[in-house]
Amino acid sequence: MSPAGSPGSPAEIARGIIDASLYMVLATADAAGRPWSSPVYFAHAGYREFFWLSSPEAVHSRNIAVRPQVGIAIFDSSAPISTGQGVYMPAVAEPVDGPGLERALEVFSRRSLAHGGRTWTAADVDDASGLRLYRAVADDHSILAKDGQPDHRIPVDLA
Repeated sequence: MSPAGSPGSPAEIARGIIDASLYMVLATADAAGRPWSSPVYFAHAGYREFFWLSSPEAVHSRNIAVRPQVGIAIFDSSAPISTGQGVYMPAVAEPVDGPGLERALEVFSRRSLAHGGRTWTAADVDDASGLRLYRAVADDHSILAKDGQPDHRIPVDLA
């Protein structure tokens, strides 16, 4: 079932979940492999690029600095038991710097404004601000197959 309650293709389901969700769970690991997960408000571009704001001192940010490979899960945490669906993505994350910053801020600000937030500027995410804008690029996407098999995921093409 898609988030609206009607059946849909795997791609429609995944897009609906991503579009309807405000937070994604970002899974990171430190240099020794110790895991850490954090919910972060996000914006996305093309269902492949995901952006969020964070302090460079946050555990997940420090982990990304030494191990940029991350896992992302986006889901509706209010779904009744046995009805939930999520989108799962391995990705590579990094702080956004240089020429890509303006575009990333535009993507993030557009979604922030749509959810009652504000426009973000380069000054809001520079070294002096205490915040950075981060980007993760998903390698692929999957959802649960919903065929009764535990954790049976199917790939989803969101290209």
